[in-house]
Amino acid sequence: MILLWLILIPLIGGLLSLPAGHWRDRAPGWVALAALAVDAVLVLTQFADTGAAPQTAWLAQIDWAWIPRFGIRFHLALDGLSLLLIALTVFLGFAAVLCSWTEIRERQGFFHFNLLWTLAGVIGVFLALDLFLFFFFWEVMLIPMYLLIGIWGHENRAYAAMKFFIFTQVSGLLMLIAILALVFLHYQTTRTLSFDYFELLEADLYPGAARWIMLGFFVAFTVKLPAIPFHTWLPDAHTQAPTGGSVILAGVLLKTGAYGLLRFVVPLFPGAAQDFAPIAMALGAVSILYAAKLAFAQSDIKRLIAYTSVSHMGFVLLGVFAGNAAALQGAVMTMLAHGVSAAALFMVAGALQERLHTRDMDKMGGLWTLAPRIGAITLFFSVAALGMPGLGNFVGEFLVLLGSFRVDTAITAFAALGLILAPVYALYVIQRAFHGPASPREVRDFGLREMGVMLFLVAATAWMGLHPQSMLAYTDATVNGLTRTLAQRGT
Repeated sequence: MILLWLILIPLIGGLLSLPAGHWRDRAPGWVALAALAVDAVLVLTQFADTGAAPQTAWLAQIDWAWIPRFGIRFHLALDGLSLLLIALTVFLGFAAVLCSWTEIRERQGFFHFNLLWTLAGVIGVFLALDLFLFFFFWEVMLIPMYLLIGIWGHENRAYAAMKFFIFTQVSGLLMLIAILALVFLHYQTTRTLSFDYFELLEADLYPGAARWIMLGFFVAFTVKLPAIPFHTWLPDAHTQAPTGGSVILAGVLLKTGAYGLLRFVVPLFPGAAQDFAPIAMALGAVSILYAAKLAFAQSDIKRLIAYTSVSHMGFVLLGVFAGNAAALQGAVMTMLAHGVSAAALFMVAGALQERLHTRDMDKMGGLWTLAPRIGAITLFFSVAALGMPGLGNFVGEFLVLLGSFRVDTAITAFAALGLILAPVYALYVIQRAFHGPASPREVRDFGLREMGVMLFLVAATAWMGLHPQSMLAYTDATVNGLTRTLAQRGT
């Protein structure tokens, strides 16, 4: 039942947030924090029950009949990969609520309702092992995020929200078509109608059919990742989203695309995935370099960080389709480390916009002397994003490059150039926003609330860099299962 409560508590918290706005100011925020605190206790309890290294692939499951006529079940399951991503979701939920504490002044109850329901949808995505249920949660997280951007976003929010909705909705419908095709082809061979993940793993598909269905899943997940050429919605969504929305979007929602590749594309279609791997790895390498180049060309700090997200998620795409243990573990570490560092950088960008009323770095400068704590935090996470050894991003990207080098040397060498471009755009932000002559103005530095959140994210990034095995141990069983599947069925 712990799995069901992980989803229900944010849903209930969201419903309670709606009337809380009429009780007193900030009450919806306190309700949201309380709901996330309960979820955090459940997550920590699961970590305590699991121990330092899971002994089995699946740590907990519930499987109930839902719509038996169509073979649809309410099937939730938790493994080490899901546990880590849910922990990331819950703790970035805290960051999103706290960074919105003073930014959101209107309709606070409805804001926290949408925020918590987005998180509930994401947790459902990480737990669902019935493909219809997975699609249901995939859609649940779409509408609240659309409303977060469209209502509380900035000057061009309507355009950004609609673009986000169109890209994700169309790709979601493509995934639904692929799911139905997979289920019907499985039914033709077994005469059993089922959306269950474990049954569909045994589906006997013709190579041509497997290739086309795999592409349907692949496009849906790479739109959410996103990867070139499906990335154009992300910079607009990030630029216009409120800070809390950007934290959830960068830290959590993008990871649902990467999770889909790991959980569904590779295991369900191992042969097709291996055939498609050179193209997917090339797309990952192009995403790394092209997005890094675009990041350097930006003057809007949020837009720059958005393009760096596209670049870093290219490493995930590269690692997933390299298909060996090192690359897959690197992809997971990159998901976790990028989730933390990108969330922190968007919190910095949101704080600067709240104080300066601009995102244009040309109108900044000299902020290091005016707000040294903001400067120090920005420098730390800029260094983390460029892959400094000893921090989590370095571990993930190094493992991805190590694993992919064994598969395709040329693509890996091309992708590694991203490690040269990353310091360029990272130091570009520091130079333009924090150095140079200071303008004659007062800039409020980070206070206790903001520094508390940031120091927690700093500690998480350092822990992943210094003790990566504490994370990798939880995904060993999942990664080993993927590599065995590719070895046995990818022929």
